[in-house]
Amino acid sequence: MGQTITEKILAAHCGVKSVKAGEFIEPKIDIALGNDVTSPLAIKEFRQVGAKKVFDRSKVVLVMDHFTPNKDIDSAEQVKFVRTFAREQKLVHYYEGGNCGVEHALLPEQGIVVPGDLVIGADSHTCTYGAMGAFSSGAGSTDLCAAMITGKIWLKVPKTIKFVYTGKLNTWVGGKDLILYTIGKIGVDGALYQAMEFTGPVIEKLSMSDRFTMANMAIEAGGKNGIIAPDKQTLAYMKGRGKRAGKIFQSDPDATYADIIEIDCSKIVPQVAVPFLPSNAKTARSLNAIEIDQVVVGSCTNGRIEDLRLAASIIKGKKVHSRVRMLVIPATPQIYSAALKEGLLEIFMKAGAIISAPTCGPCLGGHMGILASGERCVATTNRNFVGRMGHPKSEVYLANPAVATASAITGKIIDPSQLK
Repeated sequence: MGQTITEKILAAHCGVKSVKAGEFIEPKIDIALGNDVTSPLAIKEFRQVGAKKVFDRSKVVLVMDHFTPNKDIDSAEQVKFVRTFAREQKLVHYYEGGNCGVEHALLPEQGIVVPGDLVIGADSHTCTYGAMGAFSSGAGSTDLCAAMITGKIWLKVPKTIKFVYTGKLNTWVGGKDLILYTIGKIGVDGALYQAMEFTGPVIEKLSMSDRFTMANMAIEAGGKNGIIAPDKQTLAYMKGRGKRAGKIFQSDPDATYADIIEIDCSKIVPQVAVPFLPSNAKTARSLNAIEIDQVVVGSCTNGRIEDLRLAASIIKGKKVHSRVRMLVIPATPQIYSAALKEGLLEIFMKAGAIISAPTCGPCLGGHMGILASGERCVATTNRNFVGRMGHPKSEVYLANPAVATASAITGKIIDPSQLK
């Protein structure tokens, strides 16, 4: 009997020929990831159990991306605590300050994660790396502690749902729209503890940036991981990044799936997830009456250079609406540099947008764009729960960079094709 790509990666890291859905395993990991919010608890547990050294100082990655540059005394103390640990352990991959970016954009960019890897991160959007053909999944801080010590993780092999995307993409539709539409179709628990395998002719033509966006939001459907089989695009993206080549896995033709869901992309137009669930997907055109106060273009979901280029192409020569704050946040220093060289940042500044250093800040209501009571924000982030970006009575609408930027110009939610 054949295996899925997820099962093959897990089997390889267990040193066996095969594993099956529902089986409990303890595979070796390639990367253990933490950030400034989740690492402190893991480190406290690490010290409490008497551990002396991490299993491999090149495989434990700590990224200070959520509240840095430090927004207050508490966040400064957290980062200092993690920094001290990183220095004690002589970690190869510790990121803070000028080399720090949003973790799930930074790790692929730097070649830290490669195809075929098994990545465990104390951040729910660790599933992003599935876009490269890796098994990556979020875990708790205590699980991160165990992984840092042993180099292993205990988990159950997930069943897999296969999503087949066919048809032709409409104008202004990208990976964000595909995943919002998919979550809207199956619900926030539609893939609970299951692998979401994205396939089909549309996926084969999709850019790596859009693939990262789709894998990133697998958790918003309850998925254990999202994954796309590596192909020529994946290998082209990996060229010149990092020192490891990785390993290519593909699902067998006779692999067993819990379900196979086909989606005709020609029926999908720009989507917006309205409060307070990512599954509340509506068409942007149906929401034209909703006035907004803020727009955020950035995050681990849509803060890549391709996203900034798209946003800049729409706002060039135009202005942000007088009642709207528009925040543009490149996800990494490398992306920031590219946007600067290409003149994108100048376009945003002339339009009246605010440009930030790389940070997760507003996505989790941390800093750099907190909402007041009654305020509404269109964001390229991944969650729109109650109080996610600030006050419990504020609202977050999830959209792609084109919709977000067009909305910043008009002051209300709009499909980019409606711009004059």
